[in-house]
Amino acid sequence: MTVGLLGCGTVGQNVLRLLERRRGVFASMGVEVEVAGVLVRDLTRERDVPPGTPLRDDPAFLQECAVVIEALGGIEAPLALLSPYLRSGRPVITANKALLAERWDDLREHALAGRLYYEAAVMAGTPVIGPMSTVLRASTFIRLQAVLNGTCNYVLSQMEAGKPYADALAQAQALGYAEDPPTLDVGGFDTAHKLTVLARFCAHGDFPYSAVDIQGIEGVTLEHVQEAKAAGQRIKLVAELSPDGDGWHAQVAPQRLPMTHPLCNEGASRNALVYEGEECGPLIFAGGGAGGMVTASAMVGDLLDWVIGFPGHVPLH
Repeated sequence: MTVGLLGCGTVGQNVLRLLERRRGVFASMGVEVEVAGVLVRDLTRERDVPPGTPLRDDPAFLQECAVVIEALGGIEAPLALLSPYLRSGRPVITANKALLAERWDDLREHALAGRLYYEAAVMAGTPVIGPMSTVLRASTFIRLQAVLNGTCNYVLSQMEAGKPYADALAQAQALGYAEDPPTLDVGGFDTAHKLTVLARFCAHGDFPYSAVDIQGIEGVTLEHVQEAKAAGQRIKLVAELSPDGDGWHAQVAPQRLPMTHPLCNEGASRNALVYEGEECGPLIFAGGGAGGMVTASAMVGDLLDWVIGFPGHVPLH
């Protein structure tokens, strides 16, 4: 089985390591994995990859791949590479929530055909898309609330410990938790991308990114955090999807939640999601929502699903 990989940053390198680690699992299914190429921007840059990994700066090798794993990030560059590949009827595995959220018109037909696998797009290695796209469809969806951005989680937890917002953000950037500039994270846009992807499994199959009301944590002050703490509450950047008349209301905004709320307990330092269904009741998902190997575990899991014959993640029809 020939695999192509787009991107060789933290996630891409961990995908390659995990493919090496799981060779025995693939072999037990009668499959030998061959990496046909890894697309990179700079061939001279040092990377921690298995010996013999074929690094390429020309995407021509994609034509010989049975499946492509996209770990580039961004929107236009990966879309340009993936569109002709998807049109040829071959599958793609991605963790790119921005691409999924903002360019759904280009991807929808492929998702409906089961050619698009994207468990890692929301909460990385914590499986939430799989359950939502399968067994939870038997239950009438009521509401979901989620904490989906590790950078905001870290900044707000540091503010609880007494650091002003600017100092907490600077520390997050120094540790590599936040991008530079950090607007995508602290502005709530990363969380909104993820909420849009989730909404397509429980509210409407074509739920648009533009329908999400977005407010980040830039306006949260140390005083706000301390007031909440004194009242037995914590401030979290919460993604919420709930009924609104005949439709749905989706928003991302800082909220004060009781310390006993699942998003404060389970999501204290991790991503967490509370899903409420009429028949299934409230369900709590919590775990690592970022990190190279955590994300790679979901992407290689998607690859195993494809080998077995499971379709990709199909939105509501």
